[in-house]
Amino acid sequence: MTAALDPDVTRTPASTPAPAGPTAPDGAVGRRAAVWERPGARLAAGAVLPLLILIAWQVSTATGLVPAYRLPGPLAVVRAGAQLIEQGELGLHIAISVQRVLIGFAAGAVAGLAVAAVVGLSRAGDALLNPTLSALRAVPSLAWVPLLILWLQIGEESKVTLIAIGAFFPVFTTVAAALRHIDPHLVEAGRCFGLRGWSLFRTIQLPAVVPSVVSGLRLALAQAWLFLVAAELIASSMGLGFLLNDSQTTGRVDRILLTIVLLALLGSVSNALLGLAEKKLLRRWT
Repeated sequence: MTAALDPDVTRTPASTPAPAGPTAPDGAVGRRAAVWERPGARLAAGAVLPLLILIAWQVSTATGLVPAYRLPGPLAVVRAGAQLIEQGELGLHIAISVQRVLIGFAAGAVAGLAVAAVVGLSRAGDALLNPTLSALRAVPSLAWVPLLILWLQIGEESKVTLIAIGAFFPVFTTVAAALRHIDPHLVEAGRCFGLRGWSLFRTIQLPAVVPSVVSGLRLALAQAWLFLVAAELIASSMGLGFLLNDSQTTGRVDRILLTIVLLALLGSVSNALLGLAEKKLLRRWT
């Protein structure tokens, strides 16, 4: 009773558990996640691994761990690029390769989207086209080269066609699969509102597959660069693939490394530009 009447005694309810320990604020995890969404943070993080590779490359060549004739140092590669720029060749090689990739990628992507719409939206189209296209997709890129040279000769047409073939299949496969797996309840709801044909496709089906379209285009762009090298290695007198093959013939390892670095940079830049277009498309259609 004395304790119950004493005002200095404070009771702690038995139903209130004592805190187990310090806890992170609710927004701490969100703030940490938001840091990695900032362009500057992502750019800095993405540069870490290339920088480490560059340092390891320089150390291994400077210490003689790897002979220079097998792996020239980074400065030797820079000098090889400067020499080609002075001769007026490097810019021409890059421009020709970029032009071939852009034309082939555009042609292959448009064809892939058109055929994917037929296969994905029509069961008859799926039954007629999908087995043959699935078989052709397994054909290696180099297997097309002799046939294209026989049909189109050694010119721009054969190279652009090979790149278009490479860009076609990622777009076709990704978009056709996405169209086949659209929620049928959404399509049925659109039909209940009187949507048919193009209006149904534009209002219901296209927004549902925009993310897959963008993914297919990014895969197609990467594939276009791969098929470019295959085309220029076999039948070309200009371009980065030709430079790669010519450097291998003459034993210029520095130029081989330069070409590989340029292909990586061009692929990264083109993928980044497509990423900007992706954000606009997603805002517009989703």
